[in-house]
Amino acid sequence: MTATTRPRSHESRRGIVLLFIGLVLAMLLASLSQTVLSAAMPTMVGELGGVDQMLWVMTAYILASTIMMPIYGKMSDLIGRKGPMIFAILIFMTGSVIGALAPNMTMLIAARVVQGLGGGGLIILSQTIVADVIPARERGKYMGIIGAVFAVSSVAGPLLGGWLTEGVGWRWTFWLNIPLGILALAAAIFLLRLPRGTTSRPKVDVWGMMTLAAATASLILVASWGGNDYEWTSPVILGLIASTVLFTALFIVAERRATEPIIPLELFRHRNFILTTSAGLLIGVAMFGAIGYLPTYLQMSFGEDATTAGILMVPMMGMMLVTSLASGWLVSKYGRYKWMPIAGAALVALGLVQLGMMTPETPLWRFCIDVGLLGMGLGTNMQILVLIVQNTFPNRVVGTATASNNFFRQIGASLGSAVIGSLFAVRLVNIIGERMPSDDASAQIGDVASLTPHSVLDLPGPVRDIVVHGYSDALTPLLLGMAPLAVIALILLCFIKEVPLRTTVDRDE
Repeated sequence: MTATTRPRSHESRRGIVLLFIGLVLAMLLASLSQTVLSAAMPTMVGELGGVDQMLWVMTAYILASTIMMPIYGKMSDLIGRKGPMIFAILIFMTGSVIGALAPNMTMLIAARVVQGLGGGGLIILSQTIVADVIPARERGKYMGIIGAVFAVSSVAGPLLGGWLTEGVGWRWTFWLNIPLGILALAAAIFLLRLPRGTTSRPKVDVWGMMTLAAATASLILVASWGGNDYEWTSPVILGLIASTVLFTALFIVAERRATEPIIPLELFRHRNFILTTSAGLLIGVAMFGAIGYLPTYLQMSFGEDATTAGILMVPMMGMMLVTSLASGWLVSKYGRYKWMPIAGAALVALGLVQLGMMTPETPLWRFCIDVGLLGMGLGTNMQILVLIVQNTFPNRVVGTATASNNFFRQIGASLGSAVIGSLFAVRLVNIIGERMPSDDASAQIGDVASLTPHSVLDLPGPVRDIVVHGYSDALTPLLLGMAPLAVIALILLCFIKEVPLRTTVDRDE
């Protein structure tokens, strides 16, 4: 039987505003944790004596949160959203306390794993709870605000992390999560009044969770280690690739037999889900492949300091903020949405093409315009794709569908960041090695992997030019090469069926 209820937004506008403030706090908690550490990282790993383990501080969080996304989505559909949300906040706060007190790198990495176990739920459940209380027709403006939270944290996080590190110390980048977590926890306990789950005794898909975790871990380790810690043809990487294929096959078998599969294969029978999820994965590869290395590019090729490099990224985040809010408002007002992710993918492709044609002689105002185009595309694209997925399925499975969509986007982000980083490092070493005129010049540079912006400025003019142009020529073709991914996403999105947005909140009893 299907019960149609009035959206709670119609019953209590004040209640919705208070609830949404709580959700924004939860999203801010998760998104800040990924950006605030970027400025604190060198000091943090230096004090704990673990520069060689720096990659794991970020990888541990990404791995844990990615694995947990579909688990939170499915469990919230089965038992309701409130319990999993409270659990996610508490686990995240526990990880923050461990990180703040970490005496060594092992405990710091363990803290990031625990944070990830909670962080994956904060992101998914915040998006899903909006679908529980706001009809799809009105949901765009709320999803736009959630997208804006990511844009704000992308700018505020590094600035806040740098300020705390230089002031009271890097450990406060973890302690900061405690007051925010308490506010989010209070909002979850007192403001979340949501429909119950479909069952009080869920049949947990244990085999699905285990095989998904193994396949995801293997894939992310391939992306993180391949070309960096190990050669792509090494036994370790080949073994991880084989492990990814094996556990993916076992996962499919488990989902076919499970009573309540963690990622139901039936989701892939819906055209809109396949198209939006595939496009989201491709955009994720392009987005994180570019964003992760542009600040370094600005420092090494343009000679800017870290603070200025961060400020030069503000046009991207600013446009992402504006277009995320504007697209959400337009969807809520007019109910039309298909053109938005298509236009967003086109802007992402254009931005990548423009960035891919940069040289060290390119004026910085041109760079700001190019990253602004990239930000416009991402703001118009990402949250609307989630809205399309949520509008495709009834509310009883909207958590599972939202989590599955985000899971594949996160996989794309992990692959983009790792693969581009690996290719960039290999190309940089080869290009500089080929262009050095003599052994004396090579000796002046030393180990290419140890070059810093300050050491580049101290190099003799001709040698410095080789390094500066080497960085540019190593990265810009990769940015240009990612543009076709956005074009493929654009083509896929053209085949989306624009289903009218629902004006009520429906939940199958």
